Amino acid sequence: MTEPTIQDLLHTLGRQARSASRQLARASTADKNQALRSAAQSLRQRQEALLVANGLDLAAARAQDADSAFLDRLTLTPESIDAMAAGLEQIALLPDPVGEITGLARRPSGIEVGRMRVPLGVVGIIYEARPNVTADAAGLCIKSGNACLLRGGSESLRSNQIIAQAMHTGLSQAGLPAECVQVLATADRAAVGALITLTEFVDVLVPRGGKGLIERITREARIPIIKHLDGICHTFIDASADIPMAIRVADNAKTQRYGTCNTMETLLVHQDIAARVLPELAQRYRHKGVELRGDEATCRLLEGVIPATEADWGTEYLAPILSIRIVPSLDVALEHIARYGSQHTDAILTNDWNNANRFLREVDSSSVMVNTSTRFADGFEYGLGAEIGISTDKLHARGPVGLEGLTSQKFIVLGSGQIRT
Repeated sequence: MTEPTIQDLLHTLGRQARSASRQLARASTADKNQALRSAAQSLRQRQEALLVANGLDLAAARAQDADSAFLDRLTLTPESIDAMAAGLEQIALLPDPVGEITGLARRPSGIEVGRMRVPLGVVGIIYEARPNVTADAAGLCIKSGNACLLRGGSESLRSNQIIAQAMHTGLSQAGLPAECVQVLATADRAAVGALITLTEFVDVLVPRGGKGLIERITREARIPIIKHLDGICHTFIDASADIPMAIRVADNAKTQRYGTCNTMETLLVHQDIAARVLPELAQRYRHKGVELRGDEATCRLLEGVIPATEADWGTEYLAPILSIRIVPSLDVALEHIARYGSQHTDAILTNDWNNANRFLREVDSSSVMVNTSTRFADGFEYGLGAEIGISTDKLHARGPVGLEGLTSQKFIVLGSGQIRT
């Protein structure tokens, strides 16, 4: 008897997920919340087994000469496991979007027309390294009524299987099918190619990982995708900005964390304020080990700045490196962002409301901010409770994608026997 192929395996999992999604879509909020709370309890009970599995994943990664940043993303601790469990409990506390009816209005014919929020169906999620994504993604999918097929990186295979067991326990205790959450138990890279073409069973894909992974999925997938590619985030310090505020915010936007997609990568400064704001900012950056790369005007103003190349303006560093450009006007700042930005997150620091309003209207990004740090571009900070990722696309979901972003709307029509004449 021949061994089943990866394609056979994915079709089996897909059929199971599709069937489970129908049951989950009609589950009550109470049942979904019970599943999340029971899964959280099961995660805590499996802490020792999860730490052992994670230790094996880490050993394998070290044998492959993984760098320290990669190992940090892969590592689980008792504290991070408890945080995963607490995250599931927090999702259980969030309002359930499924079944919400909005905009119900009576038409001249007598019918009432509105919209009902419904699950997407089956969500495929492809991600790397971070085992906590397994719990976060599964939790968000359960609460939003979606089944999910999760393909974590091969480097976290053992950890992800233990987390999957905890999710299955929670679902079973709530009387829901365990197949609502399926974590692919294979390191075969062909599984990614099979998943992203599974049009019969998967309704949407969410890739989370490096640029190479997302580029490949964008290029090859035959299923709609919720994604962002780069996080080339800008902060523009306008001529009217409050200087202490601008220094504090621009410092935070770059140095609060370096490896996140909402970290500022390019600082634009109006020429009328540059001499008053950049020297102190540069001192702060250098004190924190940030390498500065600048245009000619910045290099003239500040010592020790590396001349920026054309490539710098379009680079997501994810590191303590910052590009700085001094610009003569808001118009030039807007042109720079339009040319080099990635439509992720951009901010203006200003006391001129007309300039702030222009920035809000003209910058075509999923998050546009006034007088605050780009680091706030996050589902939790936006009050979504949690997020499955950030989308820079313009259809369906844009910005941090929480529970509502994992649902769609359908028209509902209520009548009392009306016929069209």
